[in-house]
Amino acid sequence: MNPSNRPENVDKIINSVERYNPENLPALEKYLAHQCSGQEHDLMANLAILKMYQFNPHLVNHQIVCSILIKALTAIPNSDFNLCLYLLNEQIISEASVAKVITLHKILEEARYLEFWNKIGSDVEYKELLSDVVDFEKEIRSMIAKNIAITYQVVSLKHLEEYLNIKGDELDSFIKEQGWTKQEENVTLPINKDNEAKQIVITENIKFEQLTKILCHSSV
Repeated sequence: MNPSNRPENVDKIINSVERYNPENLPALEKYLAHQCSGQEHDLMANLAILKMYQFNPHLVNHQIVCSILIKALTAIPNSDFNLCLYLLNEQIISEASVAKVITLHKILEEARYLEFWNKIGSDVEYKELLSDVVDFEKEIRSMIAKNIAITYQVVSLKHLEEYLNIKGDELDSFIKEQGWTKQEENVTLPINKDNEAKQIVITENIKFEQLTKILCHSSV
């Protein structure tokens, strides 16, 4: 499904052979800048930029690549980041700033949230890298909240503070926004199809001949 706010000219570019025309790159990059100024993420448009870079290596802009990857971080656990990564050659992947974003992806994918917040909070280079994407931390918290909701029915307040890197009134407001319930030192989350405890029933088909052998052995 195309994002409802995707510009018509961009939609025409990425849904036609024009997506291979390097003259259309400025329009796609301008649209990416618009995405970075708000909480929008258009994967198909951003993949079109990376595909253009793939065919025209001399046009590669590492800052643009980083912005695309940073926006893709907010879509975890969806495959957006990996789809972007598949279009990058080894030279781009090994570039310092790009490598830093890839490191963040690995940390987030493994749900090492405390390490993530510590890293972006203590490293000046990370702060500069992420500053191009407005409300990045807010989007990441939203992503983490979705992952928490499909994993837990109850989570301790202490762990939630670490996962989201907020506390006090700010955390209380966040909990209410998510529809969660704070109970002393724990937070209760609504039960859904993902976090609901399921009874596992294992069935095994036994042939009649096997059953006969089992009965014979038991009678000995």
